[in-house]
Amino acid sequence: MNRRVLVVERPAATADVVSLLAEIGWTVQRASDAEALAAEAPRCRVGIAVLDDCAAFRRAGLFRAIVGADLEWIGIAPPGAVDDPACAQLLCGFFDYLTLPVDAERLRFVLGHALGKAQLRERRLWGGAGTANHGMVGTSVPMQQLYRTIDKVAPADAPVLIRGESGTGKELAAQAIHRGSVRRDGPFVAVNCGAIPSSLIQSQLFGHEKGSFTSAHRREIGSLEAACGGTLFLDEIGDLPLEAQASLLRFLQESTITRVGSTQSLKLDVRVVAATHVDLVAAVRERRFREDLFYRLNVLRVEIPPLRVRGDDIEAHARHVLARYRRDASPALLGFSEAALAAMRSHSWPGNVRELVNRVHGAMILCEGAWITPADLGLDSAPRSIGAISLAGARQSSERELVLAALQRNTHNVSATARELGVSRVTVYRLARRLSIETKAKPERPARGQTLGGYG
Repeated sequence: MNRRVLVVERPAATADVVSLLAEIGWTVQRASDAEALAAEAPRCRVGIAVLDDCAAFRRAGLFRAIVGADLEWIGIAPPGAVDDPACAQLLCGFFDYLTLPVDAERLRFVLGHALGKAQLRERRLWGGAGTANHGMVGTSVPMQQLYRTIDKVAPADAPVLIRGESGTGKELAAQAIHRGSVRRDGPFVAVNCGAIPSSLIQSQLFGHEKGSFTSAHRREIGSLEAACGGTLFLDEIGDLPLEAQASLLRFLQESTITRVGSTQSLKLDVRVVAATHVDLVAAVRERRFREDLFYRLNVLRVEIPPLRVRGDDIEAHARHVLARYRRDASPALLGFSEAALAAMRSHSWPGNVRELVNRVHGAMILCEGAWITPADLGLDSAPRSIGAISLAGARQSSERELVLAALQRNTHNVSATARELGVSRVTVYRLARRLSIETKAKPERPARGQTLGGYG
């Protein structure tokens, strides 16, 4: 949390504390009316109101705006201003107040304590949620593996193929790879291959010359040229038409492009990071994707885990969204009810993180009480939509699906499965027995000195 303070004062105010704040190391945002106050408040946690004329503040609507802004407020007023009943009432709701002339050391002390209180309140109400690594939220075993993979592939100046379901955050991973590469100071250009008409994809990627087609009134550079010296992110690469696939393959092989309508080749220095939610191996078999392009892109591979296998990351993500959009919520909102947390844990999240962000953000706006409920999240009717099933039954079904999928990914290696799920081998065997899953292996005897609760 940075040392940024919002100073609210009337245009004609004579008491100016801005220079004093700068001297003691604070960045100042200024507001002289209610509209500016509302615009600047989200950037700060502490506010200072210079109350030189309380009547003028009231006429300008600043009293009401100050009360509505979720900041720790400090008042600065002439000694006589506290005798004004309206001014005194406002100061009673402030964290503290000072009188003119302002003592620098006293101001420094009060600001520090106000900021500390804002930090504690934010942690208490919003869970202190934040990003764990690479701009992404989550500390689960699958996410830790993802962070390690990004750290390995980012410095290597080679093509990367990111695989993950829709809504898992493939572009975030691509941005993290760019930031960790030698190209971090170059441009990052993102192109959604599935959102561009097939007739325009060549022009979008490679640019065109003036007059090369009917609406080409001037020369335009393409996304590859715009990304020169940096990274081009091709999202949904599986939707790229075959003609454009051939041109992209040529670039990856020769680092050259030719604009549409031109015969001149251009040498470019661009790293390509591609992403897809489809099975490109199957697309190659069905001749919807070029095999040679697949192998050119698949030099380095990154797998983004779906939200449903990330355990406690679901709650961490929800609290992160709560903190991110807290300005959109009612001041009375305190957080999630236990029922809402249980509903989120049992939901399968087919839309992954994107679905969670939309559900939580919408719930924050619609919630009328102090705690977000399953109904606010739109999760109260989910069990009825899949038939009569108890919460315990739904949880057991999801648990079985998770464990079985982890075993299959690890070719029924129990130790590897335990590491992925973040539990011990003994726990994997216990879950397998309870959920009627065949492990295809005998229980492994712990090594000397190893406890039953340790990782395999």
